[in-house]
Amino acid sequence: MLLRALRHRNYRLFFGGQGISLIGTWMQRIAMSWLVYRLTNSALLLGVVGFAGEIPVFLLAPLAGVSADRWNRHHILVITQTLAMTQAFILALLTLTGTIAPWHIITLSLFLGLVDAFDKPTRQSFVVEMVETREDLGNAIALNSFIFNSARLLGPSIAGILIAILGEGMCFLLNSISYLAVIIALLAMKITSPSREKEGQVTLLFPSLKEGFTYAFRFAPVRYILLLIGLLSLVGKPYTVLMPIFARDILHGGPNTLGFLMAAWGVGALGGAFYLASRKSALGLEKMIAIASTIFGCGLIAFSLSRVLWLSLLLLLLTGFGMMVQNASSNTVLQTIVDDDKRGRVMSMYTMAHMGTGPLGSLLAGGLASTIGAPNTLVMGGILCILGSLMFASRLSSFRKMVRPIFARAGIISEASSGTQTLG
Repeated sequence: MLLRALRHRNYRLFFGGQGISLIGTWMQRIAMSWLVYRLTNSALLLGVVGFAGEIPVFLLAPLAGVSADRWNRHHILVITQTLAMTQAFILALLTLTGTIAPWHIITLSLFLGLVDAFDKPTRQSFVVEMVETREDLGNAIALNSFIFNSARLLGPSIAGILIAILGEGMCFLLNSISYLAVIIALLAMKITSPSREKEGQVTLLFPSLKEGFTYAFRFAPVRYILLLIGLLSLVGKPYTVLMPIFARDILHGGPNTLGFLMAAWGVGALGGAFYLASRKSALGLEKMIAIASTIFGCGLIAFSLSRVLWLSLLLLLLTGFGMMVQNASSNTVLQTIVDDDKRGRVMSMYTMAHMGTGPLGSLLAGGLASTIGAPNTLVMGGILCILGSLMFASRLSSFRKMVRPIFARAGIISEASSGTQTLG
């Protein structure tokens, strides 16, 4: 049951290729943040780089959602992964030749952000095409989180060692090579794309965008989830851009310490992925969204107050678990309750909320950390995360009433009534 989505050939290919590629992606993330801080010693520039890499997602994700609902998602992903591989190679070339400068990093981060704006919502909505049976969808989403967080565990650890021995450029080069795994996997798939009435036709962009936004924000459960994700991504997720400060200045370590911190987060997130993969349906996940958001906020506050490495690692385990369960539970509930013909647009809004608010948060976190310090910045973020989770929890009763008819049509309610479903 834990790996039931792997029964599907296309998903097995994706699982393997993405697993390799994501390790390289996390190596690049860690190496890039360390390189920026090494070159500039600026918390603000850490925030600027994070902003440049993610602001395109906020601006372009709705357009990407329309394209994911109108065009062949398989073809879009082949293009985006190829462009991301090119970006990593250019970054490696500049770094290995010693010509890298902060403006190069900002420009290449902006380019990758443009690619991600189309890649991420398309990849989210493509899962349903790789997994033919709807009951395996939640398991596939949980396994996606598993490989993402396995890479989060391995990638930073490898990056910390490579940076210390060979420098940041080798991390960028290996990331470029790792994209071949997912590109080959995509090309090997046999996809029978569902019929899309408007595919290949010139469609009116703004009516399509309006239709998607109206659908998402008039249906309260979707609105509640998107707003909570947006809040946590704005005030909580930017902890990542401040990690070099905690590693070097607060915990008095080096790149290895940074790698260990990110790996600890990955271990906690991996535990969250295991938990979600073991669940049989989406029923009860709305409660887990509220609980996990509170865990995440409390973890951020406690981590910001720690000055001992082993304690900081333990607290990041907790924080990683909370963030992972909140994100994946939200994803699963959304994919379960949305209409198929609007899936791309809703998942683009999920991507906007999950990643698109991140750049604003990164810029805000960098500026605040320069003024009041990184620990105080995280304390403020953690408090806001807890307040958001409490507001979401206050709406759980109405949330359940609105989604139960959808769960009944999907056959989820009958599973729960048999006594096999628990909230964990």
